[in-house]
Amino acid sequence: MSRSPRGRGGGRGGDRGGGRGDGGGRRGGFGVRGRGGRDRGDRGGKRGGSRMPVGRSRPASGGVRGRGGMKGGAKSVVVPHKHDGVFISKSKEDALCTRNMVPGESVYSEKRVSVQSEDGTKVEYRVWNPFRSKLAAAVLGGVDNIWIAPGKRVLYLGAASGTTVSHVSDIVGPEGLVYAVEFSHRSGRDLVNMAKKRTNVIPIIEDARHPAKYRMLVGMVDVIFSDVAQPDQARILALNASYFLKSGGHFVISIKANCIDCTMPAEAVFASEVEKLKAEQLKPSEQVTLEPFERDHACVVGGYRMPKKNKATS
Repeated sequence: MSRSPRGRGGGRGGDRGGGRGDGGGRRGGFGVRGRGGRDRGDRGGKRGGSRMPVGRSRPASGGVRGRGGMKGGAKSVVVPHKHDGVFISKSKEDALCTRNMVPGESVYSEKRVSVQSEDGTKVEYRVWNPFRSKLAAAVLGGVDNIWIAPGKRVLYLGAASGTTVSHVSDIVGPEGLVYAVEFSHRSGRDLVNMAKKRTNVIPIIEDARHPAKYRMLVGMVDVIFSDVAQPDQARILALNASYFLKSGGHFVISIKANCIDCTMPAEAVFASEVEKLKAEQLKPSEQVTLEPFERDHACVVGGYRMPKKNKATS
């Protein structure tokens, strides 16, 4: 009995090609001892038949694998949020966004929305993902005031690779300034590359526990945002505030309960940290949880060396 030449993928490639064009059909076809054989090829044909033919595009809503899903233009409307410099993109899915300071550039592959203004110019916004930014999670959690606004000077502790820093840069705009402190050299490399295109970001690769090391680089600031996730993060915030935060300035701190004491309930940890802040001349004014974006996290906002209110004399 003579055997057919040995070929890989015979009928499988041919029939399965029903969904992928006819590219596989020319890859064999010798059958008997080929991997796949005729029966398996039929199965592949049925499975492949449901796939989209090559060259055919999917419907415009969302694109292939989600790319280009937030395209703006006439369909998207961007309205201001209650916080200055933050916006809401209203389309099929509402999304938090900031006005892109460097149009055409993404920082972490986030979606961008272009909206045509009344005078015909295009304005680009970057979608702000609350699952990747604790500040965005706090905004969506209903925090009353983040104190970061156009023209403000911000000291950002725990900048990582610059995901949230880039949005803070968008918010404060060209008139504002962001001092971004990060200890990790690996993350710091991404932070420096991001700062090359954003003139209002000053990256500082240094340990936030020792603000004296970068005191010559940082001026007095209006707001400190702290996301260092260390057991002594209240002390780190207070130490930096004593160097750089002006009297009457404000702070925003993200507290991760598991980093401080994983044996205590999260609420008890948050209450303990608030007491530590009060002991350091920091006056917390509000606290919001970051659920459902971050587990066992809270954001505390407050003021520093706030002026005492004079009681009205009768």
